[in-house]
Amino acid sequence: MIRPLRACLLACSGVVAVALFSLVGTGARAEPQDLQALIDASEPGATLRLGPGVYAGGVEIDKPLTLVGDDWPVIDVGGEGSGIVVTAPDVTVRGVVVRNTGSNLDAENSALVARDSPRTRIEDNRFEDVLFGIYLRNSPDSVVEGNTIGAKDLFVARRGDGIRLWESSRSRVEENVIDRGRDLVLWFSDSLLIRENEVRDGRYGLHFMYCDGARIVRNRLERNSVGMFLMNSTDLELEGNVIAFNRGPSGYGVGLKDLDGVEAIGNRIVGNRIGLNLENSPVSYDVKAHFERNLFAFNDIAVNFSPSVRNNVFSDNAFIDNREDVGVSSSGQFRGNEWTKGDRGNHWSEYSGFDADGDGIGDIDHRIENLFSHWTDENPNLLFFSETPAARAIDLASDAFPVMRPNPKVVDEAPLTEVPSLTPMEVAAGSSVRSLALVSAALVAVAVLVVISSGAIRPRRARAVRLGGAT
Repeated sequence: MIRPLRACLLACSGVVAVALFSLVGTGARAEPQDLQALIDASEPGATLRLGPGVYAGGVEIDKPLTLVGDDWPVIDVGGEGSGIVVTAPDVTVRGVVVRNTGSNLDAENSALVARDSPRTRIEDNRFEDVLFGIYLRNSPDSVVEGNTIGAKDLFVARRGDGIRLWESSRSRVEENVIDRGRDLVLWFSDSLLIRENEVRDGRYGLHFMYCDGARIVRNRLERNSVGMFLMNSTDLELEGNVIAFNRGPSGYGVGLKDLDGVEAIGNRIVGNRIGLNLENSPVSYDVKAHFERNLFAFNDIAVNFSPSVRNNVFSDNAFIDNREDVGVSSSGQFRGNEWTKGDRGNHWSEYSGFDADGDGIGDIDHRIENLFSHWTDENPNLLFFSETPAARAIDLASDAFPVMRPNPKVVDEAPLTEVPSLTPMEVAAGSSVRSLALVSAALVAVAVLVVISSGAIRPRRARAVRLGGAT
């Protein structure tokens, strides 16, 4: 009796095991759901909600539609082509994961591309293992906000752009995170708002041309080859951005070329090869660019000019511990830029003057007329010898023998003896700028202890330690 019962139980357990295996296997081999059929079945202007699961990419939205994901549904492109192509106005895509696009640069395979689609909204999505992230072409008045955009594991020049806009004026690009993409590119698009984006470990953090009237506010561009490079545009506002540790072959924190009407206020430009590079900007002889309350710290060269550049006004900026505060990219007559506005110049950690009346303004001019710096402008390879005894000896010789001294690159007639008030900024946990702030605070503490123990305060060091409080 027992043996037949045991055999029956074994048989039943085998059937159950086969059934479970079949269910698991079926789940593993389940085909993605047909997203295109769901889109086609939706009425224009409807809201299509996607539940959790995997949906097939390579779809087109050709009518006004709101596509909303609940609990992060995945749109898998399957390694070929683009994920979502929008060809109608008034389309919103929110709350989905798009992954695994094709890798064809010529075809510009993208997670989401909108063509001739005004008022497109792309909000709070995740794009993973994609060539291009978001591409808006001829889609004005659009919004790209709150998206996290990754990239394919390719050499940087073979990756696509995290975000690209072409002829999409009056659009907003806000609060996106782009990690290891190629560029954030904006072309032929006026009146843009680029605000609170983070772009890191790419080629150009921000690259645009022919974009008049753009506002670039509180973005964080870190560890790219170039932080931002802006070209052929007018009336630009750069305010409160953090541009740090961009050290590629050119290594510009900010590059400005062929621009008019730039206002740069309250930016942190830290740890780049060249903090700010100016080439033919301003373009027009009757236009001035203004740089106020910016921090230039720990750059190889804080501000670099082409020798023909004129009409840039610098005031209330802080130049802190740069290897070279001002450079000129080649020989030529460098003049026509202003380093004092009204009765206020800039703060220079290299200033060796004094403030006898305590009004916060140095009593003698700050001049940059180092002979070695003059030589490095003509031959940048000599920068290798900066801070060496030979470089110091050359500068001492020019100080001792004025006939050897070059014409000054900078004359600041009202140098600030205190670090000017800089716009407060939020520092994200774990960011390299936060690490820099912590190191600066530690150095400040050490400096204070040294001052207290020595009982003497040297004016230059007293100014320099205030960097921690300024940032």
